[in-house]
Amino acid sequence: MGLFFFAYRDFTGDADALLERQGFGRAHHRVLYFVNLRPGMPVADLLDILKITKQSLARVLRQLIDHGYVEQKTGHADRRQRLLFATDKGRAFFADLSVSQATRIDASIAALPPEAATTVRRFLVGMVDPADHPTLDRLNLTANI
Repeated sequence: MGLFFFAYRDFTGDADALLERQGFGRAHHRVLYFVNLRPGMPVADLLDILKITKQSLARVLRQLIDHGYVEQKTGHADRRQRLLFATDKGRAFFADLSVSQATRIDASIAALPPEAATTVRRFLVGMVDPADHPTLDRLNLTANI
């Protein structure tokens, strides 16, 4: 568990500093991550993934929308549906947030024997609640396993 603490601290550290400069926190980063991963994601899906209340998401989403990082559109088939899209500004900020994290992951995986990368991915999937495995599949997060 100690290794997880240090890995998580260092994994989030650079992104936390960038977020703080914008007046944002990790919740904003999580929303930006999934909105960038799945443009047009319904708010309902985001609530399901993040496992937070509508009230918590509404506050974070409102700030991201007000600052021009995310836009919300009405669904075509269901006008009650709210679909989320990153703006150009949101995509650029997400790219900045992701650079150090992707570099850290890529360097760690590159230092392993090729077959070990799959083991690491399986380990991470094993850490996820089995009830969320279909969501991992839907988000294409288990494609390399």
